[in-house]
Amino acid sequence: MQQLAAFSGVGVLATACHYLVLVVLVEFGGMSVVPASALGAMAGALTGYRLNYSLTFQSEALHRKTAPRYLVIAALALAANTGLMVLLYEWGGLPYMVAQVMTTGLVFILTFTGNRLWTFAADTPE
Repeated sequence: MQQLAAFSGVGVLATACHYLVLVVLVEFGGMSVVPASALGAMAGALTGYRLNYSLTFQSEALHRKTAPRYLVIAALALAANTGLMVLLYEWGGLPYMVAQVMTTGLVFILTFTGNRLWTFAADTPE
């Protein structure tokens, strides 16, 4: 439970970064929603790595082990984010922020599970 709470706290910061990039690119930059969301997701993932490493999972593993794994999970999350935004926003017609909030909830489950069980797993050899 403590990891989930810490991951949620880090997630708030990463999500704020994601949403800031999304809104600025769409509202002020004139970018299409799905690519702006993808760039926001990347910014959020970069924001979260160090905090998840040190705070959420209190990892002592070498970054050369955890960073590539984190990037794999982030790439899967990016693919899920992009696919869900296409489904909910472009095909489903939902307002982009509603679609993004729904997407964020689903991607949260994916990233927490992947990072807990693989990226920062305590029993994974260095």
